[in-house]
Amino acid sequence: MLRRVLNTVIENTFQPSETVAYPSPFTKKETLHFSWLTSVTPCFPIKASNITILTEPEQFYNTLLKYCQDATKRITLVSLYLGSGKLEERIVEALRNNDCYKSNKLKINILLDYTRGSRFANNSRTMLQPLLAVNDSNCNISLYHTPVLRGLLKKYTPDRWNELLGLQHMKLYIFDDTLIISGANLSNDYFTNRQDRYFVIKDKRLSDFYSGLVNRVQKFSLQMDKNNNVNMVEEWQCLPYEGSKDKFVEKARDLVEDYLVESKNEQNIHKQEGYDTWIFPMVQMGQLGIEQDSQITARLLAEAPRGSRLEIATGYFNLTSRYMNTLIQKSQAQCDILMAHPKANGFLGAKGPAGGIPWAYSLIAQKFQKQVANNKQQYRIRLFEYLRNGWTYHAKGLWYYPLQSEFPCMTLIGSPNFGERSVKKDLETQLCVVTENEEFKKKLHEECSRLYKLGLPAETERPIPKWVPTFVFLFRSYF
Repeated sequence: MLRRVLNTVIENTFQPSETVAYPSPFTKKETLHFSWLTSVTPCFPIKASNITILTEPEQFYNTLLKYCQDATKRITLVSLYLGSGKLEERIVEALRNNDCYKSNKLKINILLDYTRGSRFANNSRTMLQPLLAVNDSNCNISLYHTPVLRGLLKKYTPDRWNELLGLQHMKLYIFDDTLIISGANLSNDYFTNRQDRYFVIKDKRLSDFYSGLVNRVQKFSLQMDKNNNVNMVEEWQCLPYEGSKDKFVEKARDLVEDYLVESKNEQNIHKQEGYDTWIFPMVQMGQLGIEQDSQITARLLAEAPRGSRLEIATGYFNLTSRYMNTLIQKSQAQCDILMAHPKANGFLGAKGPAGGIPWAYSLIAQKFQKQVANNKQQYRIRLFEYLRNGWTYHAKGLWYYPLQSEFPCMTLIGSPNFGERSVKKDLETQLCVVTENEEFKKKLHEECSRLYKLGLPAETERPIPKWVPTFVFLFRSYF
């Protein structure tokens, strides 16, 4: 059902927008451009004053810690993994010592990736066991397991390499009726010197939506008990790594798609007095056949008109062929792309082939630059590399600046990197935030400018190790 709705809207991608009538919550010409979003995803009208933009990892950590201590009804933590250092221990301690949790008033839901969360002897699972020891009736810890990792692959693929096949990659942190959405994981680097983006949004309906989505994913994920054993929940008997892969994928897809369609139909209040900002959640689960985010993102890129501006950020430059072709052939906007400099890439210095990943991203960027030049679009599309001494870079998203506007009126924020992995392998989500609030537009511009201020023009002739082109050819969709 969701795919049919999306395909109908995407078919109109390159038609003049005024020929298609969509219910519009917007009042200004620059935002009417996005009215079609109301037909493909739930729309949550809010006040811009309920959104706080954080800029530094330390702010992100302190905010998480405070909410873990103070939440009274529900906490939902969704990440790739939880680290095992001192800062992460403080988060677990804050959860354990929350008075409402100890008195059974607070429910804690945690969703991580199975392979990443199980790596090493001291891992996410062992870090979280104390929570279940205190109160396992009010704490649910789930681990998503990709259906691709099965049979001989599961038996013989070593840790770390098994993560190449698909991950839980969403980054959502819900405390009562407040949502923090980011691209940042729950680990030391993301709390200290790894640059990301972070929005704190106070809205019950949006928090309810994501709580419901997480609950759906947890139904087909493995559940951990206080003895660190994992099993499927009772009502879901279809294992991701045994039996029919197609059956698992079909059941999981239907569960999520039905929820997205139900949410869109229920959340149909687009226009409300006093609301100046609208939030559209977008979900991508490529291995389950859910491609909402990539379809919407492709259209947003394609329809950016001449005179507008796109500022795109990605921690890892590995744009899909579709996104590359759309930017070069379809989009007419000025486009700057900010990515990590090799020295700011989290894989720099890693052991084995992973250490070549920063150079692989450089090679892909160089090839894209050549495509841009061959199509005579270099006047319109530019690449920059983020470099900050002692820091790595992980921020991703997009800012849209309308024609003749100093400030953006739309941004994308969340977990996807616009790359092959995000589209095809991992569980991802991000928000499309459209605003008519002038003060919030300025804050979006300040956020974007702060990141780009540390961007250098991308090198076009950087030496690449000789083995990297073969590595990229064979494994591009895995990183």
